[in-house]
Amino acid sequence: MTGRTEWPGDSPDSSRAEKELSPQDPAERARAICLRLLTGNPRTRKQLADALRKREIPDEVAEEVLSRFEDVGLIDDAAFAGAWVESRHHGRGLARRALARELRTKGVEPSLIQEAVDQLDSEREEATARELVERKLRATRGLDRDRRLRRLAGMLARKGYPEGMALRVVRQALEAEGEDTDGLDESF
Repeated sequence: MTGRTEWPGDSPDSSRAEKELSPQDPAERARAICLRLLTGNPRTRKQLADALRKREIPDEVAEEVLSRFEDVGLIDDAAFAGAWVESRHHGRGLARRALARELRTKGVEPSLIQEAVDQLDSEREEATARELVERKLRATRGLDRDRRLRRLAGMLARKGYPEGMALRVVRQALEAEGEDTDGLDESF
């Protein structure tokens, strides 16, 4: 039990502030919704537009409020995309391809996505792939070479790394451990 009294009509998505606003003023409701959503985490314009649509704010009112929020800098999809790329690459080890996919699902414009993922150069991406493989390598000791290769390369593929880079990084890590990597190209 949360200790919060549930009132009739309450839902997890609603807030007292939204309910106190007059239903005749959708612009005030839209501003309150956007401010509440932006308080917790940065959001893209599309995420906010979807939230307003879900709460039945008229499209023209939503557009006006969102444009105003953009004008004053409360919504900045370019900054959101840059911070997302930095955070998810550093924290989760995601590659450019996976990061671009995530940003597309958040509604970021393709040109902004490209600009954000271009922050990661291929050398930094490969260095991160090497770190990920080094961490996972210990867990695969005792398995045969082909199974280790599949597990390590699969882990990198799920994080969006290109196949060629993934295989090269894994092969180098296995060689550094003394594994025989002759014939790996033929088997995969």
